[in-house]
Amino acid sequence: MSLNLDDKKAVVAEVSAQVANAQTIVVAEYAGLAVGNLTVLRAKARESGVYLRVLKNTLARRAVADTPFAGLADQMTGPLIYSISADPVAAAKVLSDFAKTNDKLVLKAGSYAGKVLDKAAVQALASIPSREELLGKLLGIMQAPVSGFAGLLAALAKKREEEAAAA
Repeated sequence: MSLNLDDKKAVVAEVSAQVANAQTIVVAEYAGLAVGNLTVLRAKARESGVYLRVLKNTLARRAVADTPFAGLADQMTGPLIYSISADPVAAAKVLSDFAKTNDKLVLKAGSYAGKVLDKAAVQALASIPSREELLGKLLGIMQAPVSGFAGLLAALAKKREEEAAAA
């Protein structure tokens, strides 16, 4: 079913709003992907805070025109699903992880920091740990000296109690 002009303007405005807050856009071919699998992919995208949508390429080109993602317009051919995220890694990670288990979804290209990425670069971007993972590792590193010191104090207190009981 084709969209009328007002519907097209609404779609372009919605996607433009997402692109304005985005750091990364990744596109993938989804031809032959079952509806059930697409539903699972959308659920994973929602969990990760990624805007995921199948769009007409002409509407997507209009949405990215005059943005840092304008260079991606050359890659917008064929049946594509668009993954847009404010997190630099999330969009690439969602599509890349799903593509590993489903051969019907094929990564095509992406854009990050004003640069167009090929399939290999998108996969490399997806392999970077997410912000939450990095913060978790940092917290673990910061807590290690404190927990080690607490363990040392507990062992010292136990040793003194044993010495006091033996005396």
